Amino acid sequence: MTQTKIAIIGGSGIYDIDGLENAEWVTVETPWGAPSDQILTGSLNGVGMAFLPRHGRGHVHSPTEVPYRANIDALKRLGVTDVISVSACGSFREHMAPGDFVIVDQFIDRTFAREKSFFGTGCVAHVSVAHPTCPRLSDACETAGKAAGITIHRGGTYLAMEGPQFSSLAESKMYREHWGCDVIGMTNMPEAKLAREAELCYASIAMVTDYDSWHPDHGEVDVSAIIATLTGNAEKGRALVKGLPDLLGAERAPCPHGCDRALEYAILTAPEKRDPALLAKLDAVAGRIL
Repeated sequence: MTQTKIAIIGGSGIYDIDGLENAEWVTVETPWGAPSDQILTGSLNGVGMAFLPRHGRGHVHSPTEVPYRANIDALKRLGVTDVISVSACGSFREHMAPGDFVIVDQFIDRTFAREKSFFGTGCVAHVSVAHPTCPRLSDACETAGKAAGITIHRGGTYLAMEGPQFSSLAESKMYREHWGCDVIGMTNMPEAKLAREAELCYASIAMVTDYDSWHPDHGEVDVSAIIATLTGNAEKGRALVKGLPDLLGAERAPCPHGCDRALEYAILTAPEKRDPALLAKLDAVAGRIL
């Protein structure tokens, strides 16, 4: 058994939580550069917590420029065991309406301008992301959300786009009608892939703010409407997060789905061929296996 430590990657409305004890903003240095911001640490109902503003306080990083590798590395260095992403998304499904939450279980990654792996020349690794989210952690998010009175949809495919522009009508219709996507956003990739490489359980809560551009009755995405919906969702998000410590518990057994052992057979580079400089950078992410 290990000690549970829950990380929430999201916006300002999520980490302003009553009852967070010993709250402190801490600076974490990583070999991948600085994270998006300082990380708010503390405990909630006896369980360690870490809140990381994905875009930085004041929203200073665009989706492309979020330092995803530094963020995941920093959380790993803090002893985080479980990562929950809370992010805004557009919906491709009529029944997934603005204000609803979707527990994502699949991704299609259309990003192209981001570093997507901790590994590379000198230490090559291939992890599976066939099932990129953790069912155990997703179960807890679903239970906490329903207890908070949130309309929750379990399961959905998230189209990760590069941004920062929103979709064209043609793209929106393609993702919805031909690719079978359910929601669209700009931030969960490569975040989910990096969490898997770091052997962290990962769950994604997508908060629906709009219908992207496919819906004939809603037209194009309007930023003011997104912000209004997000503001309304903040209290729901906080209620969901407050329910997680009791559901996950202070002590944690190994993940039944193997998220915390993702690197077991993933590293292919022969030990004598591994680059010492890269290995040094991987001390937190892959220290267990290296």
